[in-house]
Amino acid sequence: MKRRTFIRCVGCTAAAASILEPRLVPEYLRGFENACAFDFTKGLSSVEAKYYKKLEGGGIECGICPRHCRVTDLERGYCGTRENRADTYYTLIYGLPCALNIDPIEKKPLYHYYPGTKALSLATAGCNVNCKFCQNWEISQSRPEQTDNLDISPKAMIDIAEKRKVPHIAYTYSEPVIFYEYMSDIARLGHEKGVKSVMITGGYIEKEPLAELMPHLDAIKVDLKSIREDYYRDIVGGELKPVLDALIQIREAGMWLELVYLVVPTLNDTEAEFTELAGWIKTYLGPDVPLHFSRFYPQYLLKNLPPTPTKTLEKAHEICKAEGLNYVYLGNLPGHRAESTYCPGCGQVLIERRGYRIYRYELDGNRCKNCNREIPGLF
Repeated sequence: MKRRTFIRCVGCTAAAASILEPRLVPEYLRGFENACAFDFTKGLSSVEAKYYKKLEGGGIECGICPRHCRVTDLERGYCGTRENRADTYYTLIYGLPCALNIDPIEKKPLYHYYPGTKALSLATAGCNVNCKFCQNWEISQSRPEQTDNLDISPKAMIDIAEKRKVPHIAYTYSEPVIFYEYMSDIARLGHEKGVKSVMITGGYIEKEPLAELMPHLDAIKVDLKSIREDYYRDIVGGELKPVLDALIQIREAGMWLELVYLVVPTLNDTEAEFTELAGWIKTYLGPDVPLHFSRFYPQYLLKNLPPTPTKTLEKAHEICKAEGLNYVYLGNLPGHRAESTYCPGCGQVLIERRGYRIYRYELDGNRCKNCNREIPGLF
């Protein structure tokens, strides 16, 4: 069977590690019996990008993210996925996912958004930052010519979700901002068909495109990588302020929001930072936005650092709870009690989790069965 035509459909049984090897025949693209056939393609898309302007004297300025790349003819922006051709800007990755899988929604992680459901998760090559700790760097730091891409239109993506009875589509693994047009069209069509959409992002996006996108999404999870500007500059390769502005914009729009903070030993793990983080979240987003502290494992350009000690994560949890945040979680620590959701009123275990599985569920709608306190989220 030829490599470029063996695909019948999209599988859902792969380990996360297989997603990180886009040059191999991906195991997670096998296993469906009743979906449409797709092919790998080495071609790139030629769909006009949104949010750019033509400059006097030639060239364009991209407006999708705070980089505002200025791109001359036949050059690309920082993400490597948008190209200027005679002063028309094109996205090269529209309809060309290089990773596709069905995941528990808890893996995103989203803990207050339809717990126990599944999401059809997709990504293209490329990213608009370069985090030194990136776990999916083989995808995020690749150009679309370097990955094995499937040719799947927005309609075909919705068809997959419907045939597999998966209620959500998640834009994840790399940075969805760089495949904005593809994400937007899938999300719009999905809402017409009753399929929900969640964006898993670093939040490095401009205000206007974010405002246009949000009505077509159902939840957003943002990786807030630090509360310090120098960390964003030196470790992330971006800026902090636009991310904070995006978080406030998302919250003010009424979109369901959860946060992840990857705790990297020696780089963003002090008690002072945890205190400042909790204070900012409580002041600008409110005490009910879930915050997930995630354990770091050596990856990409930070293989010299050890995994995050459990005690550091527990200290972060303790500080943020003491500062008044109601829903603080610890991730990448399977079996830890802080994976579960507790009622802030009576202390009852509302959702007991171990890894990505739910073992106990004590909500009546969105209320605690024990004390009737309302729990924020979509349940």
